[in-house]
Amino acid sequence: MPTLHGFSYSNYYNMPKHALLHKGVRFEEDLVYPSAQDYNKLSPALKVPSLTTEDGQHLSEASVLCEYIEDAYPDKPLLPTDPIARNKNRQLMRMTELYLELPNRRLLPFSFSNQPAPEPLITEVVAVVDRGINSINALATFDPWVFGAELTMADIYLFYALTVAEMGSKITGVDLNDRIPGLKNWYATLAADPISQKVAADTEANREGFFGYIKSLR
Repeated sequence: MPTLHGFSYSNYYNMPKHALLHKGVRFEEDLVYPSAQDYNKLSPALKVPSLTTEDGQHLSEASVLCEYIEDAYPDKPLLPTDPIARNKNRQLMRMTELYLELPNRRLLPFSFSNQPAPEPLITEVVAVVDRGINSINALATFDPWVFGAELTMADIYLFYALTVAEMGSKITGVDLNDRIPGLKNWYATLAADPISQKVAADTEANREGFFGYIKSLR
């Protein structure tokens, strides 16, 4: 069976984890942090998550793992078969990462330390996040899912990207629920799903271990 490597406090780890659980794929979890010895053999860039496939191949990068899971385990599909709809899904996933998650990730050190972030940095982050908000509003319907009646990979990707985006919002003051109509109700619906609740429980269980790991790096 495949093995998912990483740690549950990582929102990127939880993206492929949720996809595997949604599809009912049996898999193992390997609790490991990027500084572990030989982790570069699993992820050349030393990033979490990574995946060892059933035939022993290693893959990394959350978006790549999500694509692989869809290809390798086609039951309960999370991407549409129509090429345009399929790539609209990928488009929103990419925009979510580039314009919501990654800019707000720059603020995580200040969120974790409760230290004020430099105003120029906040200004830069807000400018990029504005592009993300405009992109999601242009593409998503939230009726009830991101692209309508069916839950897709875009829902999973956005759901976990918001973990970091909301942390950044507490510093920037950008209210994503106010700026993206339908986001709040959509999020509550997905958060109530049993798979989401399991992932959330595992995330909370890893909190102490994750922050212990962060302290060990200082």
